[in-house]
Amino acid sequence: MKDFENDMCEILEVDSLDLTDELRSFDAWDSLAVLSIISYCDTNYGINISADTINQCETLQNLKDVIINYRS
Repeated sequence: MKDFENDMCEILEVDSLDLTDELRSFDAWDSLAVLSIISYCDTNYGINISADTINQCETLQNLKDVIINYRS
């Protein structure tokens, strides 16, 4: 998970972010970003997370916690 923040910067098209940032606050937050996160989780962690699960996350920390829980 050490590259999580850098990878999210790329997906969300920003130079920097904080884990407390709300996902919906990013200009690039749309269905394509959700699909990119689904693909990212599958490719990097071998887990399948639904769009509904991602959309329930309010912050980047929530998303990170969900990914950690799916990996456990």
